[in-house]
Amino acid sequence: MVNSLSSIFNIIFLLTMILSFRCSFGSDFLHSSCKKAAKSDRSFSYNFCVESLKANPKSQTAKSIEELFIVSFELTISNASEVASYVSKLLKDKKFDGYARGCLHVCLELYSDAVYSLKEALRDYIKSKDLSNANVEISAALDASTTCEDGFKERKGLVSPLTKENNFYFQLTAIALTFSSMVHVGHK
Repeated sequence: MVNSLSSIFNIIFLLTMILSFRCSFGSDFLHSSCKKAAKSDRSFSYNFCVESLKANPKSQTAKSIEELFIVSFELTISNASEVASYVSKLLKDKKFDGYARGCLHVCLELYSDAVYSLKEALRDYIKSKDLSNANVEISAALDASTTCEDGFKERKGLVSPLTKENNFYFQLTAIALTFSSMVHVGHK
């Protein structure tokens, strides 16, 4: 009885070590990939890369830049959808004047278009590995946040209610674009 109990504990210990090693490998790959990406672009935030990608469990088991690219692409789509939903809620708030509401409508259109375009580009990439189209769509989607933010800046004294969301989205999109470039040059 003691031997079988000891054997069970040994098996559990061994399985724990194996799983720990696998998770550590994925995490190490995530960290080293974000570090490489940060070296290639000064505006790229290593910490933001690691923390945002950790939100998707697939990043912990990724073994290639392409896998991280797809994870970052999915996170960008999800975030664009969340921002569009948030803008829709803001549009229901009566505290915004006509000009601010106009800006919010533009932002809603920009983020809604980004969601649609990014979903199509990701689907095409997975299906045919069309990286050039994915790059074009990610680059265009990157502009959604800055165009949205700039609309509010055109009126003196108007503060964008989306600055935090626009900045977060911009950084996520930059991660997807950087990983896309890394896939293109073959940093697997």
